[in-house]
Amino acid sequence: MREALLSGTVHRIPKDLNEVILGESGVVTLWNNLTPLARNEWICWVTFPKKEETRKEHVKRVVAELKEGKKRPCCWIGCIHRKDKAVSPSVKAILKLR
Repeated sequence: MREALLSGTVHRIPKDLNEVILGESGVVTLWNNLTPLARNEWICWVTFPKKEETRKEHVKRVVAELKEGKKRPCCWIGCIHRKDKAVSPSVKAILKLR
């Protein structure tokens, strides 16, 4: 029986990311050992891009970067979907540019 992947604090793991993580040896343990907030950041980072090709690249990078020991996506503004924390002024400014 396969080990289940844990979700984030706000986001549930999407099917494409779920399949890629389950398909890589050892990555399930790396994923499940992350904090719920860190998993949430990765999921949000994967689902945030508007272009499908960017999303696919992010899915691939999650696995590669977890194997490198990274705990969160680099240079990511953070999840804007959390209700337990206000969006910072700097992130609001970035979002206005989108």
